[in-house]
Amino acid sequence: MKSLWLDIGNTRLKYWVTENDQVIEHAAELHLQSPADLLLGLIQHFKNLGIHQVGVSSVQDKTSNERIKKIIKQLKIPVVCAQVHAEYAGLKCGYDDTTQLGIDRWLQVLAVANKPDEKYCVISCGTALTIDLADGLNHLGGYILPNLYLQRDSLIQNTKGIKIPDAAFDQLSPGRNTIDAVHHGILLGLVSIIKNVLEQSPRKLILTGGDAPLFAKFLAEYHPVIEADLLLRGLQRYINHAEKN
Repeated sequence: MKSLWLDIGNTRLKYWVTENDQVIEHAAELHLQSPADLLLGLIQHFKNLGIHQVGVSSVQDKTSNERIKKIIKQLKIPVVCAQVHAEYAGLKCGYDDTTQLGIDRWLQVLAVANKPDEKYCVISCGTALTIDLADGLNHLGGYILPNLYLQRDSLIQNTKGIKIPDAAFDQLSPGRNTIDAVHHGILLGLVSIIKNVLEQSPRKLILTGGDAPLFAKFLAEYHPVIEADLLLRGLQRYINHAEKN
């Protein structure tokens, strides 16, 4: 049986198609602030694949989500849209108001936080850098930071006279020119924050998102585990739990 899994983020629409729990197709595309339009262009492709069910994670607003649901209904198959719960599959949410927690963060923690005696730090290195902490099955909350590129773009836009072309974030040493000083400084700041969090409370470090390998390089002493499809795993666990209850 084929299943479609949609991750509709702030800047990209990602999807996986699985058959018997094996990923047979995977893609990620910029949606240019109109994920519904992008999805509309993909719907015929999904129809041709013979999908039997759909699981959705979306961080979009209510209006966008309603349009997204209407488009998905064209597939005429069961659809489950994941939501954050005060408690789900044994995991307790650390937010007093669950509507304030992004579903992407919730699913990423849900994917891994399944051992009562294990402490977790789940970091998503995407459009924002998000840090979520869990003690066993208790989500503790976390932190949200602008990622490497948002920080660099903000500096460019708000600093007169500084022209900073694309360059690699690859060193923590002091920069010996303006370009390196900016890139090394931003990277050092984020790596230092992560280390500070881990030193306050040692825990298993799990990285996901496009920049996960970069951060893993500078956090080697914490033995990070990179999970490329962490949200997919969380969404699958969410759907499996919903089907059993």
